[in-house]
Order: sequence, then C-alpha cells, then structure tokens
Amino acid sequence: MIDKLDSSLRFHQEALNLRARRQEVLSTNIAHADTPNFKARDFDFSSALTQAVDRGRQAQSLSMAGTSSRHIAGQAQAGTEAELMYRTPNQSSIDGNTVEMDVERVNFADNAMRYEANLTVLSSKIKSLLSAIQ
Repeated sequence: MIDKLDSSLRFHQEALNLRARRQEVLSTNIAHADTPNFKARDFDFSSALTQAVDRGRQAQSLSMAGTSSRHIAGQAQAGTEAELMYRTPNQSSIDGNTVEMDVERVNFADNAMRYEANLTVLSSKIKSLLSAIQ
C-alpha cells in the first residue's frame, strides 16, 4: 500500500525538486548578469525529470538484504542533480557574459509558475487521498 502511495507521489516529488534546483540555477544567472565572462547555465528539465523518475523506479525494484549486523548500511544518493549545460546567447556581449536578462526573467517566471502549479496539483492529490481514507 505504501509503495503504491510512494510511486503515485514520486513524480511530483521529483518535479518539485528539479523545479527548485532550476530556480537556483536561473537566479544564479540573474545574479551574475554584470559579471564579466560569466557563462549562463541551465538544464533540460524534461530529460532530467525522466531520468529522476526512472532512477526512482529502479531503486524500488532493487532492495538489499542485510545478512549480518556488521554490514554497513547503504545511503541513498541525491537524485536531483541535473547536468548543467551552457546557454548559447542570442546576442553576444563585449565582456563575454552570456546572461540575457530578458531570457532569464522569462525562464524564471515560467519555472516559478510551473512550480506553483505542481504544488497545486500535488495538494489536490493529497486532499483526495485523505478524503478517500476518511
């Protein structure tokens, strides 16, 4: 029962973690808009989400059996690390900075809106699960 609940909420958990990570990356780009030779970075959200969900499925299917009390317990790795890529600017700048504030602002606002939408969907899903339990 708990496995089904975890798997039904895993997508939203991974999406929220990746949205938060992307918000950090975009805010770093905005903060360094005037830094000479700073290169704007971002990651492909959809492929990172697919990889994170697939890693979660693989982790569910594999479980380790401890046969001795002296075994070292394994620790889960953070699965929200996406591969950061450099952004190609539409218009180059003299100081080598590739941050374009208009692009960054649009991506920042879009990501924030999608984060809020994901929270709303997750909240309604939890409310419907709670009403089904009662």
